[in-house]
Amino acid sequence: MSNPVGWFEIYVEDMDRATAFYQTVLAVELTLLTDPTEEQVHMMAFPSDMEKYGASGALVKMAGMAPGGNSTLVYFSCDDCAVEAERVSQAGGAVEQAKMSIGEYGFISLIKDTEGNMVGLHSQA
Repeated sequence: MSNPVGWFEIYVEDMDRATAFYQTVLAVELTLLTDPTEEQVHMMAFPSDMEKYGASGALVKMAGMAPGGNSTLVYFSCDDCAVEAERVSQAGGAVEQAKMSIGEYGFISLIKDTEGNMVGLHSQA
């Protein structure tokens, strides 16, 4: 049995702006992924450890794939989602839902990035 999610992609219009947003909010360094298809796909990968639980993914800029308005929500794991949510506005995004309890499952915050994508932040504390 494997984990249900193996990879995620967040589509963007402005790669530099989107990269700066996620690096600021999540306090991580994204790395350039080469385009295996040679079809002008620009990708910046989130840090990952394939030996640990969860999935990694990337910001993607690709013709015909517009950001925003999608119906899938990616949640980033955090120690305390309020800490990352505090960095959202200074990074150019917006907090849609401040830290709220989801009972025994911890806490979430919902944010919009600089491209109009909604993403979640999840923590146990």
